[in-house]
Amino acid sequence: KLIILIQRALERYCLRQGLSLYERRQSPSKLARPELFRDMVAQDPAMARVLRQVEMVAPTEYSVVITGESGTGKEMVARKIHELSSRSAGPFVAVNMGAVSETLFTDELFGHKKGAYTGAAKDRQGFFETAGSGTLFMDEITELDIRLQSGLLRVIQEKEFYRVGSTRTVGVDVRLLAATNKDVMIEIEQNRFRADLFHRLNMFHIDIPPLRERKADILPLTRLFTEQFAAETGKEITGTAKDLEAFLLEYPFPGNVR
Repeated sequence: KLIILIQRALERYCLRQGLSLYERRQSPSKLARPELFRDMVAQDPAMARVLRQVEMVAPTEYSVVITGESGTGKEMVARKIHELSSRSAGPFVAVNMGAVSETLFTDELFGHKKGAYTGAAKDRQGFFETAGSGTLFMDEITELDIRLQSGLLRVIQEKEFYRVGSTRTVGVDVRLLAATNKDVMIEIEQNRFRADLFHRLNMFHIDIPPLRERKADILPLTRLFTEQFAAETGKEITGTAKDLEAFLLEYPFPGNVR
């Protein structure tokens, strides 16, 4: 009963903190340590809010679900959470869950023991062990086949797993971050994603707005990429024309920052 009460109190606290972020207009100057985000463009209040959320959740051990359209920078946000966490000295392992096949799911995530099957010439660590003491970032989490999601849920719940061909359990010591460009609630309603797995992962939620909704970031990003690629190609470009800037501010950017 005590554990349940504490969990509910923490959930209410996180909800209040999240609501207060949306109620207040955010800016980079309101970050506790804005110098830690120098490598990220966030002039727009919508993106400054995202960085404030990163700053809040990074020091915790919470699992985080990061949502947003393709190209908005979900992996960059995940890496920043890792960099600002107590696990920053450990590895950051990114896995595209859509690329994990059904036949290789257990082997890829949990590894195998030597001799587990033909061709298993030596012990092999899976992604969970490789990310030990660090962060495991599961990109496109909703692409994981629903038949495989129960195996992932069990590991998150029990904090241990078996390598293929082994009867000894291996303890899990990773922080989990997950990302998707889909509406998770729709995926759950359509029985393509398990609600219990989502609730296990979604201890904290960060939604990254599309670039068309953060117009104050468009010209700073333009300057950043212009300088970067001008240097790479040996071009002397000192700025952008006003008519080009006007065009960019109205462009919908279907691919977002990418």
